[in-house]
Amino acid sequence: MKHFLIYTVKIIVVTLLIAFMLDGLYTLIFMQSKNRGKIETVFNSKAQKYDVVILGSSRANNHFVSQMFEDKGLKTFNYGMSGGHLFEASLMLKLMIERKYDIKNVILEADLNLSNDQESDGVSAKFLPYIHNSEVIREHFSNQQDFNELYFIPFYRYIKFDSKIGFREIVKIESGETTNALDNLGFYPLEKHKNGNMKNNIVNLNPLKHNKYYEEIKNICKANKINFIPVMTPMCENVVGMNYFDKVKKAYPEIHNYENVVIENKYFSSCGHMTSAGAKIFTSRILNDFFKK
Repeated sequence: MKHFLIYTVKIIVVTLLIAFMLDGLYTLIFMQSKNRGKIETVFNSKAQKYDVVILGSSRANNHFVSQMFEDKGLKTFNYGMSGGHLFEASLMLKLMIERKYDIKNVILEADLNLSNDQESDGVSAKFLPYIHNSEVIREHFSNQQDFNELYFIPFYRYIKFDSKIGFREIVKIESGETTNALDNLGFYPLEKHKNGNMKNNIVNLNPLKHNKYYEEIKNICKANKINFIPVMTPMCENVVGMNYFDKVKKAYPEIHNYENVVIENKYFSSCGHMTSAGAKIFTSRILNDFFKK
């Protein structure tokens, strides 16, 4: 029995040592990554100056044409993240502030994402390699149900989210493979597809009366003297339940409603995402309304 216990302890110790070594190695590699995605680019950056920073989900990523802002002399980057929620948008802004970014205006896509205050596992996982190296990331995740496992168990986060931050991603970082996430100043243009989903039902969708992460973004902007521009972006004409946007306006009267600026189906790749042509019409309206001077 004694030999068995000693053998078991040895296995546990060796396993922990390997886990600590792999955790350190993976983290070190992520700390060198600068061209794979928006999160690691911000984390590994030095102080930047922006006239306009765009935050939100894919409905920000696909709807704000960064180059059109640049053409007006406004240094801009679209940090919208496909699949992201306000949980990640708030953390991205916190990271920028932690990195001493000088930002004049934040445009936040705040519409469908106001209906929840949960994290998006697929997107939030990309912050986790840095959880021991950033106080704002640690604090942001501290109230999540699995925080203790993610923070204290070595290599656990890399195993749990292997598809996002696991071995394949490490290989791609080491090989210098890039993605298109940083192309077009962060804007991802879409084209019209005949099989695009042009029907959407949001009848049962309701905005939270108090979305924690929306309020965080608003308060961060106020504290750092950043002009905060929250907007609702367009959806196609086939959507059922468009009174959702009226509910948003009632709960958050400061959010500017642009859901009907572009409505024709020909300008949409899917019901919730405009094509590049639609995005240009929408961006032109935003520039005219907020940056004309």
